[in-house]
Amino acid sequence: MDLQLGGKRVLITGASKGIGLACAIAFAREGAEPILVARDDAALSAAAQAIGAQTGRQARAHTLDLAQPGAVERLSQEAGDIDILVNNAGAVPGGSLDQVQDERWRAGWELKVHGYIALARHYYPRMRVAGAGVIANIIGMAGSAPRADYICGAAANASLIAFTRALGGEAPRHGVRVFGVNPSRTRTDRVLTLAKQRAQARWGDESRWQETLSDLPFGRLMEPEEVADMIVFGASPRAGYLSGTVIDLDGGEQYANHPR
Repeated sequence: MDLQLGGKRVLITGASKGIGLACAIAFAREGAEPILVARDDAALSAAAQAIGAQTGRQARAHTLDLAQPGAVERLSQEAGDIDILVNNAGAVPGGSLDQVQDERWRAGWELKVHGYIALARHYYPRMRVAGAGVIANIIGMAGSAPRADYICGAAANASLIAFTRALGGEAPRHGVRVFGVNPSRTRTDRVLTLAKQRAQARWGDESRWQETLSDLPFGRLMEPEEVADMIVFGASPRAGYLSGTVIDLDGGEQYANHPR
């Protein structure tokens, strides 16, 4: 299937590893031009090299901390115009209400919630004037299926789900689309970190992290490439009627324990 993405300029945040890197590789394989953004310069350089090795396409890379003041404006100047924005950067802490200190809560939201909003606030008007463009928000299942032991992330994701639906409802009037994907637990470094935090919160022993990853759909974690494929298809013209929707990509896990 030709996804009609050849030559499209795609800005991807949090692109040095995990889901962000998988998205960059998947877009590059479809002929798009990935523009990578992340905080870790060494990891970003390695990601760009991996994309070139696997796809034969060159990726541009910008080392920036999007939680810092002025970062979005600087990125816009460096990256130029884009066709697709993939919001993915985020590191919201795990823990219950009394375990997440105020400064950690605010820092997590600054990068993910305010970061997504700031980039959309910057690029959406440009897309609206151009009459074309796509914003894809990678959010997370905690927003649809909130848990008290990940309350900071649950509240962050819920706000981004509402933001995506609201903006995505208006966007088609201007030829623009906005959609989101809620991945469940995916094979990334971040899932391991959260699993350790959850084990520490539950039992005071982070070494029991594997016990928090039981009863997974299909008996496994989701792979980053599976999330990337959903994002790439959703951002392509082949999904041209998709806007205002947030897709729960969780293998049915949210319904698995409900009585029948």
